[in-house]
Amino acid sequence: MKPKMLLALAAFALAGSAFAASPVYKGDPAKGKLIVDQVCAACHGVDGNSAASANPSLAGQHQKYIYEQLKAFKGNVRKNPIMMGMAAPLSDDDMWNVSAYFSSQKIKPREANDKSQMALGKQIYRVGNANTHVPACMACHGPAGSGIPDKFPRVSSQHSAYVLTQLNNFKAGTERKNPVMSDIASRMSDAEMKAVAEYISGLR
Repeated sequence: MKPKMLLALAAFALAGSAFAASPVYKGDPAKGKLIVDQVCAACHGVDGNSAASANPSLAGQHQKYIYEQLKAFKGNVRKNPIMMGMAAPLSDDDMWNVSAYFSSQKIKPREANDKSQMALGKQIYRVGNANTHVPACMACHGPAGSGIPDKFPRVSSQHSAYVLTQLNNFKAGTERKNPVMSDIASRMSDAEMKAVAEYISGLR
């Protein structure tokens, strides 16, 4: 069997669990909204749909993923001076409340900015690159980019510029340290990262 076919079959097998129901965690969305309105909305939008491509949309993101990222910013494990300052005063309950609010919001579908990147982006996302041992992105993030709760984040309808920045950060090992993603990104060319970021942006 061809390597590309093997990668695709593995991707479908792993992605099947992406449709499982999200676990329920503590957190009060109403209390979270109060914090979002005062602290988070300027960058991430009042409903979690960011208008600026440098800032990620958080609407519909898995609750525990948001909570874990806030903890990482607060502990300076994930290096970002702005987010460290925003997360520093938040209590554990605050972080659960904020994550509960954002995860309950509906993400607004987005379109890719550069449609010329779609063919390569689709190939990398759905099949990967057997020659360089890059696995299909959908193996972890799902065919529609919805991710898997507690394991992998939702990526669909995310700003392409933000996705590209994160891939570059993984590759460089700067702001974000994740052995799996760092290894995958290190095998991707600049063209592949740009293309898959555009493809992800239009996923829904």
